[in-house]
Amino acid sequence: MKNIFNLFPKAIVITVFLMCSYQGNAQNTKTVKFHTSAQCGMCKNFIEESLSFLPGVQFVELNLENMFLTVKYKTKKLDEVAVKNMVAEIGYSAGDVKANQKAMNDLPKCCQPGAHL
Repeated sequence: MKNIFNLFPKAIVITVFLMCSYQGNAQNTKTVKFHTSAQCGMCKNFIEESLSFLPGVQFVELNLENMFLTVKYKTKKLDEVAVKNMVAEIGYSAGDVKANQKAMNDLPKCCQPGAHL
């Protein structure tokens, strides 16, 4: 019985340490949400696949109903500006960041602005 009680305080210390570690990791991430010029399912697939390969990105989802992109990323690797710039570099506007014109022109016609008017 004495050995069990000797282990109990160690178990508490380990549990507290793990809880603090988990909370610390949660603080090292950020989620941003912004409007894009995406228009269709092809846009959704292209944006989500492109950003998912960006180091530090943990989650990407484009809502096809309102064309808002949600990105969760590690703050030690990225910031909001870098995420928006990546979206712009592949041809889509990202909030207040304009799309790279050449990349936008290279998108399939259905993904270019005005194609679905």
